[in-house]
Amino acid sequence: MERPAWDQKELTVGELSARSGVAISALHFYERKGLITARRTSGNQRRYPRATLRRVALIRIAQRVGIPLAEVKSALDELPDGRTPNRKDWERLSRTWRDELDARIRMLQEIRDDFSDCIGCGCLSLDRCGLANSHDRLSDHGAGPQRLTSYHS
Repeated sequence: MERPAWDQKELTVGELSARSGVAISALHFYERKGLITARRTSGNQRRYPRATLRRVALIRIAQRVGIPLAEVKSALDELPDGRTPNRKDWERLSRTWRDELDARIRMLQEIRDDFSDCIGCGCLSLDRCGLANSHDRLSDHGAGPQRLTSYHS
């Protein structure tokens, strides 16, 4: 597929897919979820504003680091007139998401540190479990590996 001209105002779904590296089916999904929008031609073909490339890039970056699409949509919905995020918007979003990612990293480090010593009181560490779960207090929280799964709450 031919690369869209740098000054082209609108892109077909194929051009947007080729330029962004995102499958057409994913672009349709993003559109259904309200993350991106397209106008329809008289022949019912989608035409995306060129700025959609930046929106798709932001969506993909957020997905790559585990930001839920619903949260991405909320952030994009806060932009006036549905505009594409600019540098200031990105700085604000990345700062917010950075705090969330730092918290997730801390949680994963705690899980990693507990992982080698404890199955999470499921319990395969009976010889050491009295130190981590004396008197089986974790059973009050339900069956299974409570220590490691409780990080997801």
